[in-house]
Amino acid sequence: MRRVWSAVIVGVVVWVGVVAADPSLTIYNQNFAVVRDTIPLDLRQGVNRLKFTETTAHLEPDSVILRDPTGKRALQILEQNYRADPISQALLLSLYEGKTIEFQIGVGENAKIVKGKIVRSGYVPHQTGLRRYGSQYYQRQMAYARGASGQPIIEVNGKLRFQLPGTPLFPALGDDTILKPTLQWVIETDHAGKFDAELCYVTGGMSWEADYNVVSPEKSDILDIVGWVTMDNQSGKVFKNAKIKLMAGDVSKIQPGAQYGGGLLRSRMADKAMMPPVSEKAFDEYHLYTLARRTTLRDRETKQVEFVRASGVTSQRLYVYDGAKINWNRYRGWSADSIRRNREYGTVCNPKVWVMREFKNTKENHLGIALPRGRVRFYRRDADGQLEFTGENIIDHTPRDEKVRVYTGNAFDIIGERRQTNYKIDTARCWLDESFEITVRNHKAENVEVRVVEHLYRWINWEITEKSHEFTKTDARTAEFRIQIPPDGIETVIYTVHYTW
Repeated sequence: MRRVWSAVIVGVVVWVGVVAADPSLTIYNQNFAVVRDTIPLDLRQGVNRLKFTETTAHLEPDSVILRDPTGKRALQILEQNYRADPISQALLLSLYEGKTIEFQIGVGENAKIVKGKIVRSGYVPHQTGLRRYGSQYYQRQMAYARGASGQPIIEVNGKLRFQLPGTPLFPALGDDTILKPTLQWVIETDHAGKFDAELCYVTGGMSWEADYNVVSPEKSDILDIVGWVTMDNQSGKVFKNAKIKLMAGDVSKIQPGAQYGGGLLRSRMADKAMMPPVSEKAFDEYHLYTLARRTTLRDRETKQVEFVRASGVTSQRLYVYDGAKINWNRYRGWSADSIRRNREYGTVCNPKVWVMREFKNTKENHLGIALPRGRVRFYRRDADGQLEFTGENIIDHTPRDEKVRVYTGNAFDIIGERRQTNYKIDTARCWLDESFEITVRNHKAENVEVRVVEHLYRWINWEITEKSHEFTKTDARTAEFRIQIPPDGIETVIYTVHYTW
């Protein structure tokens, strides 16, 4: 639907108002969006003055692009003004500073009218300037415009009041007031005619995020996954019948200074004949998700759309014991030599065994799409059929064919204990030997595998000279022992590491 014009006369200048057709927008998961509007224009040859009042309240003025997408018409923007100070009581008070207006005290039959002169309005303008130019600008602006307290000053019957005596009754709107954020252009074109112009700009006040609900049966690691995208509009504008895209990835954007649905899971087979509500594709170095149908996104509205549904996802539950507990604040700034000489470094025990959930994001595992960063909530179905919450965490942007590993909490029935059993250092010959004993106790009724992770943190040159179990070197300073512990059993890992420098 297209509506074209309504003329507004300001003095001797005619500003022609334009209204956009159905918009489209791309929301980024970094709290901003790109808005694209199609504006039907009817320009005369020469200079035209246009007013557009359907922008957001967080538009970035220097990002605005107005052009003829066909390239057939030359448009030169001689002047662009962005007004983001919609009319309010405080603003009107500031416009009438130094003048006398009426104030209504009370309501109904008991109401009475008094006259007061607005000495100071108490209006706080230039919020964008306060954020951009910092505290010094803020202090000077406060002193100049409102005084330190920011209170209004009204003179009634020769006496000053530091508050409004009643409800202000304004004679009329000022000529320079606006009702909502407005773009004004002075445009010159080479020939007259009607055409559809494209308006594009960057705005703040919008965001989106992904949420995943994961359900498994009581005694199985086969998962059902439902993923949602949650869009939040705090931009000050309603987007009616909008085409919406969502951009996932770490887009470079200079930042200014200064949950959700679920529902019952269905079989993936039932959705084969249905159009997916969100389609995904790689775009540049990021991933773009497009909603299949247009929708209305209202101001201050949170909207959710399902974008992934998968059943029969094979997963694995992992138990990880990382027994060293280091107070990094205590050792901040320590040199490598100081760490080597400190016998107590890294010997405090962490008794908790982590529970991890891992699955492959592959097509063979009923997934195989780029998963945007978001919160993953895990549920397990009890014997009575009810779902019980078992943990949550955040996953980062995950390409297809990669593993997803999520920490969901600490094991209740598996306890770890780690202690230093030997420490010898010879600074003259530049070597150090250190021994540890790691004990893991399993109080479960079934066998478990625990991955014991040890960090070789004393120095970069190391060799494990004695060990009770085989290990895997996972990186330059990490060794992992995988141990099997029977029901109500205990397993102990013993090793000695030899450092040289």
